[in-house]
Amino acid sequence: MLESELIKSTSSWPFVEIRKLLKDRKDIIKKKNKITFQTGYGPSGLPHIGTFGEVSRTSMMINALNHTKDIRSELITFSDDMDGLRKVPDNIPNDKILHDNIGKPLTDIPDPFKKYKSFGEHNNKMLVEFLKKFKFDFIFKSSTENYKKGVFNDSIIRVLEKYDDIMNIILPTLRSERRKTYSPFLPICPDTGKVLEIPIIEMDKKNNTVVFDNNGKKMKTNILNGKCKLQWKVDWAMRWFTFDVDFEMYGKDLIESAILSSKICEAMGKQPPNGFAYELFLDEKGEKISKSKGNGITIDQWLRYASPESLSLYMYPNPKRAKKLYPDVVPKAVDEYLSLIEKYSKQKSNEQLLNPVWHVHKGSPPKEKIVMPFSMLLNIVGSSNAKTKDVLWKFIKKFHKEIDPKSHKILDELTNYAINYFVDEVEPKKKFKKPNTNEKKALENLVSVLKKVSQNTPAEEIQTKIYTAGKENGYSDNLRDWFKLIYEVCFGEENGPRMGFFISFFGVKETIDLMEKKLRMQF
Repeated sequence: MLESELIKSTSSWPFVEIRKLLKDRKDIIKKKNKITFQTGYGPSGLPHIGTFGEVSRTSMMINALNHTKDIRSELITFSDDMDGLRKVPDNIPNDKILHDNIGKPLTDIPDPFKKYKSFGEHNNKMLVEFLKKFKFDFIFKSSTENYKKGVFNDSIIRVLEKYDDIMNIILPTLRSERRKTYSPFLPICPDTGKVLEIPIIEMDKKNNTVVFDNNGKKMKTNILNGKCKLQWKVDWAMRWFTFDVDFEMYGKDLIESAILSSKICEAMGKQPPNGFAYELFLDEKGEKISKSKGNGITIDQWLRYASPESLSLYMYPNPKRAKKLYPDVVPKAVDEYLSLIEKYSKQKSNEQLLNPVWHVHKGSPPKEKIVMPFSMLLNIVGSSNAKTKDVLWKFIKKFHKEIDPKSHKILDELTNYAINYFVDEVEPKKKFKKPNTNEKKALENLVSVLKKVSQNTPAEEIQTKIYTAGKENGYSDNLRDWFKLIYEVCFGEENGPRMGFFISFFGVKETIDLMEKKLRMQF
């Protein structure tokens, strides 16, 4: 464990939330001698990064707990797979299968991917397999399984006992028409297999049965053992009640639901868990990322372009601030990760706790000298046309003979990621600029300057010469436009790496050849 004073004073948000949790639930935790965390997953669409973010951030809190107090903890990842399918996601094959089964529990719908027994099971498996890749320590629980095995029976009976209290909590939040039909119990229709949202006519608390009005026809059912499920907010509260949940994160769009579920949990007889509302992830257009839309960036995409650690890092800072999540953010996230890894070893203990990589690596970040940023590696891939890992490494070793894949494992991983990202996201979007006469003369002058530079010239000195060349060629008022011109002509992009550093690494001669080639191609 860390020094107690350090833990008490750090403003790192996982430690802040853990201190609050231990204080707020002191008596409950002492009685249980265990702390239960929960995350929720709605498997109506494919798992996305937002789901991972919830598990990742909660795991960071558990790590903070482990350094704060010697106490058992568990993380439940709960799947709402008994929910009725409301709409068909956009990014699903064989979607007719789903259209034909609208309204049925997700675990009763055939798998359109034809891999598992049901659509719910398919998405659950995807989630579990993914979380295991990150070596999260979690307990997976299925709504369907817990309902059918009777795990929720006692809690459902409790809901029936507290029916009036729960209705008094829910009804004032509903519109008048909805109040007439609302029921906390949703029966599974014996004829269609669909989850029905229909009003209650009669209740038999002694026998745990309920009579519903099914379009004018009376339908009687037992509410236990999966014959009936609970409406969303009541279901959430029932879960907290059943599993003695102490903490759960949720998106800010669920704040109102969390408030109501907390009141229901109290009505059932238990203190609701501490909550933490995080901001939502947005796509490139600033719209909320949705499982059903399939917008933003997928889990598989991120892992094709960057390491799991970079994704974890992206989840750490400012969880209460909205973040855009699409392919263009990946290189920046990777470079930030590399920068923080490099800073960590030079920081004091209190600073290290504020460094996200401490939380990403559970207090033990890797030690490796960072040779270059990811953005530069991308430009080297493009400039050298190195489309395989072996070729790229040969190029790297040309200028860094002292390193190899074994000594620089992070860099070795980056080579594959850089090639994948370049091929998928950079190369198709490249738009090389055709310089006008004055721009061509300016770039030719720069080439002349570089021809007088040796390979041993320091990167900063090369950078200064590029600045000077820009000023001498009409860019003294706006050097940003000067570098933009270089990037657009040489790399087909508006932005690029620090040119002095790039040339020092890529090679002076190689850079001259690249610039002359690009200038010839444009004329």
